[in-house]
Amino acid sequence: MKSITINGSKRESVGKKATKALRNAGQVPCVLYGGDKPVHFNAEELAFSKLVYTPNAHTVVISLDNGDEFNAVLQDIQFHPVTDRILHIDFYQLFEDKQISMEIPVHFVGNSKGVKAGGVLRKNARKLRVKALPSNLPDFIEIDITDLKIGAKLYVTALENEAYKILHTDNTVVCQIKRARAAMVIATDDDEEELEEGAEATEGTDSPEAEGQE
Repeated sequence: MKSITINGSKRESVGKKATKALRNAGQVPCVLYGGDKPVHFNAEELAFSKLVYTPNAHTVVISLDNGDEFNAVLQDIQFHPVTDRILHIDFYQLFEDKQISMEIPVHFVGNSKGVKAGGVLRKNARKLRVKALPSNLPDFIEIDITDLKIGAKLYVTALENEAYKILHTDNTVVCQIKRARAAMVIATDDDEEELEEGAEATEGTDSPEAEGQE
């Protein structure tokens, strides 16, 4: 998985006054968990743009001005409810021998048979949570939908592999090919026409009992 480096400074003061001063200076207060003790640091808000405002998944290298360096993943982020500015970020430290769970984006490739036949691709899951060692975390999960026909569903069980474990129930649908509503309307209209034609043919035919009564 690709990694983004965040250059920051370790902060000693973690009170509200100090935190407010950091934000006013364009800095984001952060905390790194998962190690022996939490590490409090701050970094420029612009440093997080490639990490936060992207559909891709990344690990992070946190490089502090005191020489400390940590591998981590983004765990939680808080935004201002009005301005959408980043208020706070929590990270979780990575260790090569310890598995981590993370949401990985799903990439759909191919042109399915069902779509060619007039169906519609419904993407039920655009991200999947997986668990793996850091070295086995994928940048994305690629799914080839070429063979999916109308009515077909693809479950997470079809994506099983040895590199990582998908943390969803077996009946979780990743995508499916639905019949287009327009196609359903056309089919319904055709059925009604056939029924009307059949009814007209029945009305125009005299029954044997009626002929006998005349």
